[in-house]
Amino acid sequence: MGWEEIKNGDLLLAAEGEGFDVFLTCDRNLEYQQNLRGRKISIVTLTTNNWPLIKPHVERVKMAINAAVPGGYQVVDCGLFSKRKRVRELS
Repeated sequence: MGWEEIKNGDLLLAAEGEGFDVFLTCDRNLEYQQNLRGRKISIVTLTTNNWPLIKPHVERVKMAINAAVPGGYQVVDCGLFSKRKRVRELS
């Protein structure tokens, strides 16, 4: 679609213009950065972009998408990914 360079508000406008109903993202700041009043699109935010954490919650994601309303915002809690620091054993 060539939307790689489009940011936040312009991206929502482009998605609405193409007829999208729902914008699925992992950007948890989007709720605070964008005013959704009057928008045709709804935002569903996942708490992580890590597929192994998302996979067990796919049904909840689908339910959020199906329940989306224009100008709405929902968060689907899929847990949080945290990198563990590797500890090297000294020999």
